[in-house]
Amino acid sequence: MTDIHSTAIVEDGAVIGENVRVGPYSTVGPNVKLADGVVLEAHVVVAGHTSIGAGSHIFPFASIGHKPQDLKFAGEVTELVIGANNQIREHVTMNPGTEGGGGVTHVGDNCLFMVGAHVGHDCRVGDHAILANNATLAGHVELADFVILGGLSAVRQWSRIGTGAIVGGMTGVEFDVIPYGSVIGDRARLAGLNLIGLKRKGLPREQIHALRAAYRALFESEEGTLRSRAETIAADENIQPLVKTVTDFILEKEDRRFCTPRSEN
Repeated sequence: MTDIHSTAIVEDGAVIGENVRVGPYSTVGPNVKLADGVVLEAHVVVAGHTSIGAGSHIFPFASIGHKPQDLKFAGEVTELVIGANNQIREHVTMNPGTEGGGGVTHVGDNCLFMVGAHVGHDCRVGDHAILANNATLAGHVELADFVILGGLSAVRQWSRIGTGAIVGGMTGVEFDVIPYGSVIGDRARLAGLNLIGLKRKGLPREQIHALRAAYRALFESEEGTLRSRAETIAADENIQPLVKTVTDFILEKEDRRFCTPRSEN
């Protein structure tokens, strides 16, 4: 049964699913959709055109869906779409999109946002992402599946972080991070591969070995550019799936800059 505390405010127009719980002093705006099983603890604010997927759990003092922190925002209707089974802890902030960024901020399923994490306007966060305490995404950031951001880390606007990558605590990410990469530093430098994450996923040893070899070819060689080295590796008809994920990421867009082992920190 849905349980809305007597001190909570759920405005007319809000769509509330089954078995939803809205705790004391929480507020739900008129254009909000809460799917089945969503839990809002005390003092949660959900505003704007925001939808929250089934089974997601939001903790006290989170601010979800208020207008973007962008001076160009002029009140246009934009959205924040949050998937299912997310854990959104205390003081987390998430903003909807802007007209200039496509109009939607999207968060996938089964993510954990620890205390004070921030998801800026027009971001796209994949499934199973973890943002530790006070990790921050500026606007237009793309996080693929299974990305981990350490505490107090920050990602600059328009950056991309590939699947399975890990960002160390207190790291500032200015450039794209390859899939399965591990970056650290005041200004992030590539410190290798996220081997622990790869092993935890139970991926075949031969694929991990192939990825390590590709990493050396990409980042330890000084012949040509990073893009040309990626093109050479991608041309192999027997390319392993993990390696292809990395080369596809590098070659997907031109004129991108990437975190490398020689990045300043």
